[in-house]
Amino acid sequence: MTLRLGLSLPQAQQYDIGRDVPDVARAAERIGYESLWVYERALFPEPQTQGLYGIEGLAWPDMYRGVPDPLVTLTLAVTATERARLGTSVLVAPLHNPFQLAKALATLDAASGGRVVAGFGTGWSLDEYAAAGVAPFEERGKVLDEIIDVCRAVWGPDPVSYEGPHSKVASAVVSPKPARPIPILVPSNSRKAMTRLVDRLDGWMPIAMGAEQLTSQWRQLQDLAAERGRTEPIQAVVRVNVQYSPKAYDGADRAAFQGSVDQIVEDLAAHAADGLDEFFFELQGLARDAQELKDVAAEVYEAVRAAGL
Repeated sequence: MTLRLGLSLPQAQQYDIGRDVPDVARAAERIGYESLWVYERALFPEPQTQGLYGIEGLAWPDMYRGVPDPLVTLTLAVTATERARLGTSVLVAPLHNPFQLAKALATLDAASGGRVVAGFGTGWSLDEYAAAGVAPFEERGKVLDEIIDVCRAVWGPDPVSYEGPHSKVASAVVSPKPARPIPILVPSNSRKAMTRLVDRLDGWMPIAMGAEQLTSQWRQLQDLAAERGRTEPIQAVVRVNVQYSPKAYDGADRAAFQGSVDQIVEDLAAHAADGLDEFFFELQGLARDAQELKDVAAEVYEAVRAAGL
């Protein structure tokens, strides 16, 4: 089994978005990466009013200062590439007006020739919800459901008609259309989220935090799909947050994907069990600049392939 590999595009402060995003996108496709990814962080509260992920006392990383808009970042990668899929992991969907988000994704997919992957999440930052002003944090699940409905309607045939709590389209032509149906993927950290995925969506976007945990979650999802009568395969794209270092990490407390390229490859092999065959690497945070990011990305890719993965 040959793994499909992707790479996160540069969105951290040390990068020049207009120059480095197309450059890294072009280089990644040339190296062999099959997909390119962005994430969303709308703001950085200062002073911090809430811990990272809503966990009290956990500081936000400096990498989250000044994160460029994810869809603008993907747009910069469109004309620099020809084949790589362009994904969000994840877009905090309820921060966006449902109709405008559906229209933007459709336009991006049409422009790229059918390469967009829509990874949606509900987020956790109360400050971001307050700033966006679309809906309160407590309604995030309902808003995500409406966004999914609006996307399906807008991306479908004209005339488009839809009526929901936040959007109303009274029989209209809405173009351009996506080049093909855009897959929607989500994380699943609860039974409710897993059920939404199984019943309504195309795929799963977990984070690789340990091979045993990942495999267990994947089997739970497969079991739920069987239980609910889903026959269509569930796509899975695993996010790999890499803590790369030139030398091997030899501490007993080594986390998954922490250390040298050889250790990263070893961890990838362990996580790639049980039919999970698509991963993308988040390497940008620790790189000094775009050149180092490209160099490490090439080294990791070549090592994975040399290992037969």
